[in-house]
Amino acid sequence: MAGSSFGNIFKMATWGESHGKGTGVVVDGCPAGLALDEARIQAYLDRRKPGQTKYSTPRKEEDTVEILSGIFEGKTTGTPISMAVYNKTQRSGDYSAIAECYRPGHADYTFDQKYGFRDYRGGGRSSGRETIGRVAAGAVAEEILKELGINLYAYTKSICGITIDENKALRENIIKSPLFMPDLEASEKAEEALLKRMKEQNSAGGIIECIVTGMPAGIGEPVFEKLDANIAKAVMSIGAVKGVEIGAGFAAAASSGSVNNDSFYNDKNKGIIKKTNNAGGILGGISDGSDITIRAAIKPTPSIAGMQHTVNKAGENIDIEIKGRHDPVIVPRAVVVVETMVAAVILDMLMVSMTSRLDLMKKFFGF
Repeated sequence: MAGSSFGNIFKMATWGESHGKGTGVVVDGCPAGLALDEARIQAYLDRRKPGQTKYSTPRKEEDTVEILSGIFEGKTTGTPISMAVYNKTQRSGDYSAIAECYRPGHADYTFDQKYGFRDYRGGGRSSGRETIGRVAAGAVAEEILKELGINLYAYTKSICGITIDENKALRENIIKSPLFMPDLEASEKAEEALLKRMKEQNSAGGIIECIVTGMPAGIGEPVFEKLDANIAKAVMSIGAVKGVEIGAGFAAAASSGSVNNDSFYNDKNKGIIKKTNNAGGILGGISDGSDITIRAAIKPTPSIAGMQHTVNKAGENIDIEIKGRHDPVIVPRAVVVVETMVAAVILDMLMVSMTSRLDLMKKFFGF
């Protein structure tokens, strides 16, 4: 299988299946000298851990990370960092009934068409548990970015069509909400709507927003390696994501140049900055120094308990009811996945940009 690695200089390669022995990642390109241990990585993984609220799968996994290489005396050595999380409560028998049929909304059919074979236990590589490796790798990236004064935070913007009120949203509320919504009133309404979906044996989707602060101007490439293009690719590579917006996003299509253009001005303390940020912090594929804003549209969980129509491998039309333990909404657990994937891209593009100017290279090497 190709396509399990990501990045140019800061690289990650994820491995493992939902019902295999475990999942993990190998991170290459991490600079030496970063203070890092399992507790720091675990803090990120705990945010996507299953079974924490009634709105997530009842599958109980500790998702305890083990660092196998690349760390010595509490700091990165500059060599590849290998991390593993071992599966402990997989129940593969729950999936035996769908071994010969294609679940609606899943990659069962497309996997069979590509490989002529699939791991039907929880979706194999297509399972959400693949994101464990992404989060572990992105956690390393985010810890490096903190050292550079660049910070990220992500949250649930909407679920079941219920959207936060920006005037009521507080960053500290994110961890208070079981849905990771910064507007607690919207969170309560979304929880009620979600409980109704669950009673109907149905599921829900939503939107995740990620903000990057402290980003310097001049990061990214102007053609195929645009910063926004790479962010979009990274976020779209997350299994449940069906759309990505940066800045004003699709709303820009209904705007006008006089409204959508961000006017520049020279602030005596901050230098050249913008009055608005419809561009979402990126112009021409290169960061402009403003906050970078990204939104990801997450589809409803495809595994639902209600009756669905499908086809089996023999080509027969059948009805199925999917058994097992599934999230009624993926959005809250995907918040940290979006955040850490964006962190990985930001760090990678920072590293790539280090060679963009001769004067800066001379300064770095002392010439």
